Formats: sequence, structure tokens, C-alpha cells
Amino acid sequence: MSTKVLDGKQFARMILQGANHLSANAKLVDALNVFPVPDGDTGTNMNLSMTSGAKEVKNNVNSHIGKVGTALSKGLLMGARGNSGVILSQLFRGFSKAIEQKETINGKEFAAAFDIGVATAYKAVMKPVEGTILTVAKDAGKKAVAVAETEDDLIVIMEAIVKEAKASLNRTPDLLPVLKEVGVVDSGGQGLVFVYEGFLAELKGEDLPEAPQSLPKMDELVSAEHHKSVQSHMNTEDIVYGYCTEFMVKFEDEKLSKQPFKEEKFRQDLSKYGDSLLVIADDELVKVHIHSEQPGDCLTYGQRYGSLINMKIENMRQQHTNLLFDEPAPAPAAKKPEEQKEYGIVTVSMGSGIADLFKSLGAHAVIEGGQTMNPSTEDIVKAIKDVNAKKVIILPNNKNIVMAAEQAAQVSEVEAIVVPSKTVPQGMSALLAFNPGAEISENEQSMKDALQHVKTGQITFAVRDTSIDGLEIAKDDFMGIEEGKIVVKSKDKVQAATDLLAKMIDEDSEILTVLKGEDASQEDVDRLVSFVEEQYGEVEIEVHDGKQPLYAFIFAIE
Repeated sequence: MSTKVLDGKQFARMILQGANHLSANAKLVDALNVFPVPDGDTGTNMNLSMTSGAKEVKNNVNSHIGKVGTALSKGLLMGARGNSGVILSQLFRGFSKAIEQKETINGKEFAAAFDIGVATAYKAVMKPVEGTILTVAKDAGKKAVAVAETEDDLIVIMEAIVKEAKASLNRTPDLLPVLKEVGVVDSGGQGLVFVYEGFLAELKGEDLPEAPQSLPKMDELVSAEHHKSVQSHMNTEDIVYGYCTEFMVKFEDEKLSKQPFKEEKFRQDLSKYGDSLLVIADDELVKVHIHSEQPGDCLTYGQRYGSLINMKIENMRQQHTNLLFDEPAPAPAAKKPEEQKEYGIVTVSMGSGIADLFKSLGAHAVIEGGQTMNPSTEDIVKAIKDVNAKKVIILPNNKNIVMAAEQAAQVSEVEAIVVPSKTVPQGMSALLAFNPGAEISENEQSMKDALQHVKTGQITFAVRDTSIDGLEIAKDDFMGIEEGKIVVKSKDKVQAATDLLAKMIDEDSEILTVLKGEDASQEDVDRLVSFVEEQYGEVEIEVHDGKQPLYAFIFAIE
């Protein structure tokens, strides 16, 4: 059996088969968790993302492969959840872009599309980390291109892709120390392997093996990853460039005839002038946001392609920071429904108590979500629209929601920015720094600064035995997590909490905020408060009933 040409209908069947295979194994991918906390969701996120893409394809089946690719890209974009889901969407966004004008593709074009998808995904991640889904996709894409040089059978090329993806997956512990420490590999990469296996099965006309009925033991697993472990290597960098520079270039035919616009080259050239770069282009103009020490150089470069419009340059070193804003948001009935607010704040939370707390601090929309269920890009886009504001600020409050939030901000019809809060306490601190009278660039800077002024701690339970960061952890142990790292354990939740606070509270600590979870009793809270009052009398303590699942306590220390 040989396949030399791929059309839209067969590609659609490959997508559906890949999505089905991933769906059948999503629980397995969820269970392959580096950290033993009860929030393994890589498989869930990738499954929901891929399912959204497959649904769009199913509704737009066409013999033209480029049109099928466009449908896949659109569905993945709007359904993307979590970092792995967003990266998956970017992989196939690049793939689809490479084939969008083609009725059918051959082996070389098929292989090249995979490689282009990898470049798109890497570009979407601020600081790519090797040993993740990105590495697996990159190695498989390179193998595809190499094989296609001498082989025109798509089945052979896809077999090489699957084989190399699996080999790359097994090498991930050599690239990420935390994976090697636990003795597992990257689950985002494993999810991608399941998709590729589905593609291959459809091409060969074979059935896929059924999903395992029970999970293997930890030492038998060939894949595991958790967004906390991977994304903990992606620390937010301090802004070192002093001018927040925004402008748009309206393309001019005369200038484009001398120097055609290429988005990737434009982005690469501008990246030399600073960081926090965002470039969005269509057929008529390109919009730029960059933090730079030479804003004039950025503007001069932009003028090569057309005329400058909507320019704004802010000196970030002179901006106001940490301005308090603790008045509740105006009641909806106080304004006409059709009246558009100047600012809208969208935040994510788990637990009705935390949601109420965010609303009391001024949030206009609270999306239900967190560790075990990340909202999709589409969920966030809908919330942006619902707040009915000219400018929207998004607080994701979770590492694994940041990329989906950024993707939502890019496709939003109104100006939207993401303040990359990775915990609920960070989100609260950022919200308190919001100033309704400031420009959005000023708020972006002051709210980002506020993220650095709060320490986060969490108490949860282990869902399996494991050894990590030098701690031997047994199933059902309570763990104290400081800034994403497990630092203490105990059979007693309050003991774990006091041990954690002993590590976190120092001479500079002034305020401790405690968010009580569903699994904590009033007696637990009383014991905790007594400990703090006895040991740290100078620290002011506030307790709120967060009603959050999974985490008995969440601590914010300022």
C-alpha cells in the first residue's frame, strides 16, 4: 500500500482519527504527572483543544486540503486550553498556513508543513523549554523533512514521524532534570505522539489499539509531564527596556514594492530593539507593541513598509506603581446595558468564595477554572466581550492558563492585555494595583510589578507515592508548596501548613491572607491562626472562605 498524494477528505479523516486516539488516552496522559498534586490536566487540555479542531473540520469537510487545514486551525485556536493545548494549536496553525493554497499535497509538502508548524509553535512561546512537546514536534518535523528528500510515500514519511516522535519523547528526561528525577517523560509530547499515531493509522487503513483499561505503575510509564514542572522553568523576566512603544504601520504599495512585508522577518528585525514584542498583521496594516530603549529606531524601521499611525510611547520608569484600588465594581444596574466601560477586568478562579473576593476587589467577570479545568481561548474571548469595555485586562491566575489568555487577547475585538498572574494571590495583588484613571500601559506595568510583591503558598494532598526534590511523599500526605515547589510534607494538614508558613514568613512579612478551602474545617483554621498569632505576632492575618477544591489552604504573604 502506498499513498503519494493527500487530499482534504483523507486529511480530515486523519484529523478525526488523531483526535479520537488522543481522547481515548486522555486520562492516561492526565495521570502521568510529575508532581503528585491532584491536578493532572495535560491530557484533558490537549483533548479538548484537539476535539475543538476536529469538530470544526467535521463541519467543513472539503476535498481542498488547504480549506480543511484552515478549519482545523480555526477550531484549535478557539478551543485551545492550557499551555500544551495552545502549543498544539500553534503547531497546526503553522502546518495549515503552509498548505492553505493547495488542493492536494505530496510527500515533500507534507513533511515541510510539519516543520513550518514547529517554527510557528516556537515563535509563540516566549522562552521555549526543551524536553517538552516542542522538542518532540521539532525532532519529528526534522526527520520528516530528511526522509522526504528520498521518499515520496506519505505512509513511510508518517511512519518516520511517529518513530522519531517516540524516540524524542524517551529523550526528554535528559533535557529536563525534573523529569529524570522522577523517572518519567513529557506528557505533552506523549499527547502529540497519540495524535501522530492516529494520523498514521488512518493513512494505513488500520485500527488503533484500545486505550489501556488500567494505568501502569509509575516506573513503567514512558511519558509524564505536568505544566507546573515545565512552566516553572519559564520565569517572568524583569523588564529592562524603559519605553513602552506602540504603533501601527499602514502599508503603502510604493514602499512594499521596494521591500515586501514578511511578518516573520519584520518580527525578527524588531526583536533586536527590545522585548515584550507583539506583532499582529493583516493585508492592510501591522500593529506593534514593544518595550525598547530606542523607540525612535523602532518607528524608523516600521516606516520602511508604510505610514505610521496610532503611535504611543510611555516612559515606564516614571509610571505609577502599586496604586491601591479597592472599591467594589459598580453594580451592573447603575449603567445602561449598552454603555461601554472604559476598563473591564477578567479573572479566573476556582471556588465561589474566591470568585466573590475577586468581584469585591473590582473584577467585572470571573471565569470558573483553575488547576483541574483550564478555560479555553473561546471562554476567555467570550468573557472579554461580555464585560463590554474599551480596554480589558486579563488575570489568568494559573501558569497553564497564561498562553490561552494571551491568545484570547490577540484575537479580541477590543484592546486587551494579559497580566501573567500565576496564582490566586498574585491575581489579588495585581488587582489591588489597578488604577482606573491610568493608561493601560501604566496599569500593565504596575500590575506586573505587583506580582513580585506577594509570596504564594498552597496546601494540598498527594495522589500517589513519589520522590521529588529530596522528599519521600506517600499517597494522601499533605504537601506544602511554595511558589510551585513542594517544600514540606506531613500526615496532618495543619502541621503541613504551619511548617510551610515557617519557611515563608520572614522579617519583611506584614500581612498573611489565608484562603480556606472546602477540605479545611473551622478547627483547622483556629489551629492555624493560633500558631501565627503565637509565633508571628507582628504579622496581620486575614482569613477568607475561598471554598476552593483540592487546596485546603492558599496563602498570600506580603
